[in-house]
Amino acid sequence: MKRIALLFVWVFFMGLLPVCAQDVIRVGIIGLDTSHSPAFIELLNSKDPQPEHQGFRVVAAYPYGSKTIESSAKRIPEYTEKAKANGVEIVSSIAELLDKVDCVMLETNDGNLHLEQAVEVLKSGKPMFIDKPIAADLVDAIAIFKLADKYGVPVFSSSALRFVPKNMELRNGKYGKVLGADCYSPAPGEPSHPDFSWYGIHGVETLYTIMGTGCKEVARLSSEGTDVVSGLWSDGRIGTFRGTRTGQHTYGGTAFCETGAVIAGGYEGYGYLLSEILKFFKTREVPVTEAETLEIFTFMAASNISKQKGGKPVSMEETYQKAEKEALKKIKKY
Repeated sequence: MKRIALLFVWVFFMGLLPVCAQDVIRVGIIGLDTSHSPAFIELLNSKDPQPEHQGFRVVAAYPYGSKTIESSAKRIPEYTEKAKANGVEIVSSIAELLDKVDCVMLETNDGNLHLEQAVEVLKSGKPMFIDKPIAADLVDAIAIFKLADKYGVPVFSSSALRFVPKNMELRNGKYGKVLGADCYSPAPGEPSHPDFSWYGIHGVETLYTIMGTGCKEVARLSSEGTDVVSGLWSDGRIGTFRGTRTGQHTYGGTAFCETGAVIAGGYEGYGYLLSEILKFFKTREVPVTEAETLEIFTFMAASNISKQKGGKPVSMEETYQKAEKEALKKIKKY
């Protein structure tokens, strides 16, 4: 019996040995076509990283990446060289990447590619952060989460605007209950993506960070240079998103709280977001729920329908149900 007990202890600790011996968690990046990729690499592979960023290193990257969006595709050669200079191995496929890493950051700028690329990672079982947008549209966003559930892999997506300290203070009730909010961000278009998912999502995510979920109806006013989307929450609160395409690009908003009006946080770099991603990689606990991310995409999809209907209010529930049916058909091949 003693021999059996000793053998069990030996096997147990030998099983833990590779994990304990691994001082650095290996991160892989898919997509070197966005400024986010070199920013994350420089923060993690720095000779003197911030304390909250220590213990991780980007060891491999698959550069592609957008192939049809010129503004993104033309960045790949430059960002590939920057990655190499920071000690990152450039690989020829996602499959090769997955053999070398413990977790994945899907950074490809083209949201239309995310579902196809995400599936490979999900099948590997490795936790994955998918940068904004999680997908080009609501249908693919739903499909990604349903496949993540199928394979039992934790996934989350977020804009860097969410984790700005002031926005988190508002979300956590520092200024009392949020009674409403008006948020804004640049919203330039990209023909391959529905409105807002390409860039306006930054302002929509700020709105949801502050207001939380529960929007039931959306209406939109549009002009050549500006869109304003108003959402009616189920508890009677109203939140608005203003997407701009002219003038200086700025991010922010105003939250109307029990204690008064409070200025929301704007863009403050990628450090706060990266800290949350690394916590997620360690714990496998998502900091942004599937439900909230999907409501953000439903909000944007409903706003597009409202625009087509001349600004008439559109039901969030009906918008989601229609997209879910399409998503269920789409994932059958996976």
